Amino acid sequence: MHELVFLKLGGSLITDKTQPYTPRLDVLEDLALQIATALQTHPDLRLVLGHGAGSFGHVPASEYRTRDGLPPRSTPLAHRERDESEENYWKGFAEVWYQASVLNRHLMKAMHDAGVRTITLSPSASVIASEGQASVWETTPLRMAMSAGIVPVIHGDVVFDEVRGGTILSTEDLFMHLANALHPDRILLAGLEKAVWEDFPARTKKIEKITPKNYQEISTGVGKAAGADVTGGMESKVSQMLELVQELPETTIQIFSAEEPGNIVRALAGETLGTLIGT
Repeated sequence: MHELVFLKLGGSLITDKTQPYTPRLDVLEDLALQIATALQTHPDLRLVLGHGAGSFGHVPASEYRTRDGLPPRSTPLAHRERDESEENYWKGFAEVWYQASVLNRHLMKAMHDAGVRTITLSPSASVIASEGQASVWETTPLRMAMSAGIVPVIHGDVVFDEVRGGTILSTEDLFMHLANALHPDRILLAGLEKAVWEDFPARTKKIEKITPKNYQEISTGVGKAAGADVTGGMESKVSQMLELVQELPETTIQIFSAEEPGNIVRALAGETLGTLIGT
C-alpha cells in the first residue's frame, strides 16, 4: 500500500529567521540525508516536499506588504495606468519571488547532493489565487513526478491573485488546496518547536493532541512566530490544519521539531512526534 505524505520543512528550521537571507546549510544537508534514508528504507512511500520561505521571503514580503495585494481601486487593474504605489508593489512581488527561489536552490542542492531525485514545481508558475486562497492549480506535473519516482518540491511563494493582483501563499495554504486533490495519509510540519505549546513562549505545557473540540480552550496560548513571518506563525498554522482535518478526517497532521537528530526519519516512518492534529 503506497502511503502519501506531505512534509514541510519550516522556514524557521532551514533559515535563521532573525538574520535576513541566512540559510542553515548544515541543517539542510542533514535533512536531505534523512529524507534520502527514509525513502530508501520505505520504497513505497510517496512524498510531496514543501518548505517555508524563512528569512529569505518573509523579509521583503514584510517590507512591501506583498501578501496584502494591491490597494483597492475603482478602476479594474487591466484598464488603468499604474501609480507609484503599484510600481512599488510589483517591485516587491518580484523581489519576494527571487529570494524564495534563492532559498529553494539551497534546498535543492542539498537534496541533489544526498541523491534524492527532486524537481521544484514553483507555485508562482502554476497557481492562481482568489482573495488570498489558491483557486486554480494544474497538478498534473506534480502527479506525474510522483509516478516517475521523483519528489515534487513546492514552497511558500508569490502568486497572481484575481482579486488582489498578487499575494503570497504559504506552504500550509498550498498543502490545504493540494490535500483536497490528492488526499494525503499524513501531513508532517517540521520546524524548531518540539510541539504546540499551551503557554508559548514559556513552553511548559505541551499539547499532545489538538482537535476541533478542544482548540478553543487552548488557543490563547499557542502564539505567533519568532522572527519575520507574514503568514501568521503557529496560530495560523494550527487553525488551517484544523480546518483541513475537518474536511479530510482520515488525514492526520503532526507538528514537531526536526532539530532533534533523526526526527525526520522517525516521522516519515510513522512515529508520532510532537503534537498530533486530528478529529
